[in-house]
Amino acid sequence: MGIKKKFIRDSVYGDIRLNEIEVEVMDNPQFQRLRRIKQLGLISLIYPGANHTRFEHSIGTMHIASKLADKLDLNQKDKELVRISALLHDIGHGPFSHVSEGVLSFPHEELTKYVIKNTAIRDIVEKKFDIDKIIEIINGEGKFGPIVSGELDADRMDYLLRDSHYTGVAYGIIDYERIISNLNLNKHLSLDIKGVQAAEGALVSRYFMYPSVYQHHTTRIVNSMFRRGLKKLIDSGVINENDMYKYDDADIIGIFRNSEGYPKEIMERLDNRNIFKRVKTIRLDNFKTPEKLYKIENKELRKAEEEIAMDYDIDKDYVILNIAEYPRFDEMKTEVSVDGKLYPLTEISNIIAALSKARFNIPDISLYVPEEEKSKFKKFKMEHYLDLPEIDKEKYHSIHYDQLKLF
Repeated sequence: MGIKKKFIRDSVYGDIRLNEIEVEVMDNPQFQRLRRIKQLGLISLIYPGANHTRFEHSIGTMHIASKLADKLDLNQKDKELVRISALLHDIGHGPFSHVSEGVLSFPHEELTKYVIKNTAIRDIVEKKFDIDKIIEIINGEGKFGPIVSGELDADRMDYLLRDSHYTGVAYGIIDYERIISNLNLNKHLSLDIKGVQAAEGALVSRYFMYPSVYQHHTTRIVNSMFRRGLKKLIDSGVINENDMYKYDDADIIGIFRNSEGYPKEIMERLDNRNIFKRVKTIRLDNFKTPEKLYKIENKELRKAEEEIAMDYDIDKDYVILNIAEYPRFDEMKTEVSVDGKLYPLTEISNIIAALSKARFNIPDISLYVPEEEKSKFKKFKMEHYLDLPEIDKEKYHSIHYDQLKLF
């Protein structure tokens, strides 16, 4: 009698086939924890359908990585190594995914490495695989690293498709099969010229998902509130940041609700969607050198918050300065193969070159305070508290003039 085939039904791809060791890994409590961690953290407060989990995303990433391994003609042993690496790539993620990571003093990849090396996951995986090779691939290193963690990688393709599916934001729909069919692996993962249009589509998708979902202004507000509460719980010793891989979303919510003071109030606010409001925003494309804003250190932001709190008679914990995440868009670094030579995608595609310049059109620096304090800030000037880059007045007026012409 043959080995019974196992499948799991995925909402994005349909049936995904699993082998015995993959099923054993998935049935482990450490992996089952991912069912209780939302992929997009608190974004369900903005998009109510965004309740999908790291569990689904990990299986989806394995599926895409497997398709890519097939296209690259990897042998069965290497294909299984790539699949298990993709399945485990987020095993160390803390509750609410990247939201909690913003408070930790190390990236989630460190916890992923720890979980794979120091929990029962190791006993399962070591039956067949070299642990160090799995960690190497998860870190984007070695020959197969770019498949799971590179520029146009399986992780990115899955989360764009999945986040788009669950938020209802159509920007994330990408032609992943066309991209996969045109990827080749030599020293690096490169794209055939025939796949450029699909890659352009994926980058445009990410460009629009950034302000619509990942860095939506309300997303940033609820994330900032949660992080400040979590930081207090870590600083006071209630939560040990090294143990984040043990917690799920419900555990952390419970700790917030059962604490005293600020964390308890923040969770009450999030529970009732009584969130802070923007009182001042400056878009980064108003500056001559927007990159300089990312050189402002956290301690400078905290100092500015304290000064604002003092001047406006507010508790400093209720004043939040936030800079949108750096619009990195690593896919732009993808190399394209043309007549045997490799060129950066930005040189091959005018669209990608334009996106490279346009990415600072979206992010901003903002000040958030509780709604009841908002009226105090009508004449607030951010430049009184932070050393901001110089405003590009000509650029601003030309944009403003073009908009006037449109109307």
